[in-house]
Amino acid sequence: MVESWIVIGVVTFFIALGSFFITPRDVKWFALLSRPQWLIFEPLIPLIWTVIFVCGAASANIVWQKNPGGTITWLLMGLYLLLEIITVAYIPLMLRLRSLEVGERLGLAGLILSVVLAICVLPISWMAALLLVPYLVWSPIGTYTTDELRHLNPEDA
Repeated sequence: MVESWIVIGVVTFFIALGSFFITPRDVKWFALLSRPQWLIFEPLIPLIWTVIFVCGAASANIVWQKNPGGTITWLLMGLYLLLEIITVAYIPLMLRLRSLEVGERLGLAGLILSVVLAICVLPISWMAALLLVPYLVWSPIGTYTTDELRHLNPEDA
């Protein structure tokens, strides 16, 4: 039988590949947007999200190990999956639609879902909930940054 951490890791990896559905034309639009002066950490964002995805996968694995195959466990795996899909969809959808509002809404949806997931996971494992903290910390920063971009670029909101 395949280890759960391998399955969770592979699913996480393949969903993360969804962020490659970006065309150079889409990236050019985003690159030309005005940015807040305080946005000096932009080059670190891919590394930050990599850490967040690894922590999320580790969290999901801990939850799975507590009750493998249980109904609640499967429902929680669905929430982890939905959270990753929303997160990965942020960049391609925002760029493809050229809409910062879409990005902001997806960021907010991810934040709300991550809070719900953390609350649901906490009684099962405090460590699994703790591994969701990077998402809980970063998601509001990303959503706020997108909101600032909307204010600086109202024609692209």
